[in-house]
Amino acid sequence: MNIIYEDREMEGERLELADKEGIYFLGPNLTLRRCTLILRVPARWLHILPTRFIDCTIQVKQELKNRDWSKAFLKGCRFTGRQTGSDFGLRFPDQAGWENGGIEDCDFTEARLNYCRFHGCDMRTLRLPPWPCFTILDPIGRSPELNRVKWPGRFGGVIVENLSTEPPSTVALTYYAPSVAERFGATPEELKSVLEKFDFIVY
Repeated sequence: MNIIYEDREMEGERLELADKEGIYFLGPNLTLRRCTLILRVPARWLHILPTRFIDCTIQVKQELKNRDWSKAFLKGCRFTGRQTGSDFGLRFPDQAGWENGGIEDCDFTEARLNYCRFHGCDMRTLRLPPWPCFTILDPIGRSPELNRVKWPGRFGGVIVENLSTEPPSTVALTYYAPSVAERFGATPEELKSVLEKFDFIVY
C-alpha cells in the first residue's frame, strides 16, 4: 500500500510513519512547517521526493540506512536518532528533481550519523553530532593533508586514501567512531588521537 503526502502544505502537524505494510512517499510538492515527523519504517519503505522541511523535528526511531535526503530542502530542522549512509544538501544541482535540494540551519547534535555526506551547503550553519561522531570538512580539498599522517588500523587505506573520489559536491563527511573503528581494526581512542591534529575535523 502506498501512502503519499504530496501537493500540499502542512503546518504544526505530527506525522508518524509506522505502518509496516505501507510504502511512504514524501513529495513531490510537499511543504512541512513546524511539523514533527516520526520515522519507524526502514529506508526501503521511505521515499523522500522534492519536499520542503521548515523548522521541523525529525525523529528517527528505527535506524535509516542509505536514505537520500538530497531532493529535499531542509531549513531549521532538528534530527534525532541513527542514520547510516544518508546524503543531505544540494547533490545534483543540474538534475531534475534534485535542483531545489539543500540544507541550512539544522541541528544534528542529538543524532548519530555514520558514513553520511553533506553536499553543496554551508556547514557553518549546521550543528553537528558530537563525539563519538566526527565530521571531516572539505574532505576532497583536505585529502592530501589527511593522507600524510598514519591512521590506525585500515582506516587510512580504506577511507582516507579514497576521499578524493567522493562526488565533487561533497563538502563534509560524518562518521561514528565506534563503528568505523571496529570495522577497520582500531579503537575510537586511536582514531581520536589522529583527528585531534586537524582543525577542520569537528567532533
